Amino acid sequence: MKYINNNFFVEKVNSKKLVKNFGTPIYCYSHEKLKKNINNFKSNFSKLKPLICFSIKSNSNLNIIREIKKLGLGADVVSKGELLQAIKAGINPKKIVFSGVGKTYSELKYAIDKKILLINSESKSEVIEINKIAKSKNKIVDIGIRLNPNTDAKTLNKISTGKKGDKFGVNEKTFIELVNYIKKSKNINLRCLSVHIGSQIFENKPYEKMLKVIDRIISKINFKFDFIDLGGGMGISYKNDNIKFNYKSYQESIIKYLGKYNSKIIFEPGRSIVANTGILISKIIYIKKNQSKNFVILDAGMNDLMRPALYGAKHRIIPINKTNKISNKTYEFVGPICESTDKFLTIKKFQKLKEKDLIIICDVGAYGSSLSSNYNLRSKPAEILIKGSRIIVAKKRQKLKDII
Repeated sequence: MKYINNNFFVEKVNSKKLVKNFGTPIYCYSHEKLKKNINNFKSNFSKLKPLICFSIKSNSNLNIIREIKKLGLGADVVSKGELLQAIKAGINPKKIVFSGVGKTYSELKYAIDKKILLINSESKSEVIEINKIAKSKNKIVDIGIRLNPNTDAKTLNKISTGKKGDKFGVNEKTFIELVNYIKKSKNINLRCLSVHIGSQIFENKPYEKMLKVIDRIISKINFKFDFIDLGGGMGISYKNDNIKFNYKSYQESIIKYLGKYNSKIIFEPGRSIVANTGILISKIIYIKKNQSKNFVILDAGMNDLMRPALYGAKHRIIPINKTNKISNKTYEFVGPICESTDKFLTIKKFQKLKEKDLIIICDVGAYGSSLSSNYNLRSKPAEILIKGSRIIVAKKRQKLKDII
């Protein structure tokens, strides 16, 4: 993705062509970036040779998942819908891990019937429920237990998942009790210790603390786990700077603390695989001045991209056409939704804008379309995948008749 002669291109396609053909707002993904991200992830953990299960919740577009499957990844799912989508995309059930704190009877039954690799259980009640279903079907079900290691990921509270006050996983005492319970069961096979401490983590220290807890507990209970699922959470920068997570350092820490157990490592990356592959193109409907602010009102809103309203996330905004005309005004980019939180970014010294101009919201490939909604009864945008000069409709624009 780059400017050529001041026009923004996604691979070999001028983004203006996408607007002409499909309108706005519109999501667009680069296959080249997707492939590069996956290859980099594999390379960064080459010593571990892990099973990489893409987190479907980060981008649930069927055609994107199909491309990810072709590049060798499995899937991490958190609902029956995501499991159905992963299977529909052609992912081998033996490369699918089912996570999440609230799996229903129906979801557990379906996962067991599909013979997926693992169900990572997050409570004693869930383990008992799995045992009942397995017993009724006269099957042996492979599961993991998600440990809450009480580790501060040093990230936003809203995306922290590994502290003792978080709803995810079980504490050490319950974990050990469940290991002993499962040992006595004839219908459950404990194969995995699972953790996930949060998202947007940039330092290795929280991971190292987590790894020390895992090492201590495995040594304490003297149990052989076939898999250790370390979740995801490796951060990416939304600021176009050089801040990067040190994958090599993390790999060495994993080898240091867990290498002796000879367990297959599982990762569940989402954001690091797809975030920078996607853009959201939007048109300026109106520009209005109110007191000291100049509101740039877009046709994309929080219904299309929820992260800024939900997390206070800041996505870069760039023009679809570059000019040398810089404005002294402060622009506040907002959406059309009837909520005060429907705003994206405030920028000083942006290039001069006028109504009907086009802008691009960057790095929306993760938790963009998957978090979108029909709030205010607005239809969801089209999603386009670019492969070189090929334009592939990954998902058609939703029509109002489909939701009304």
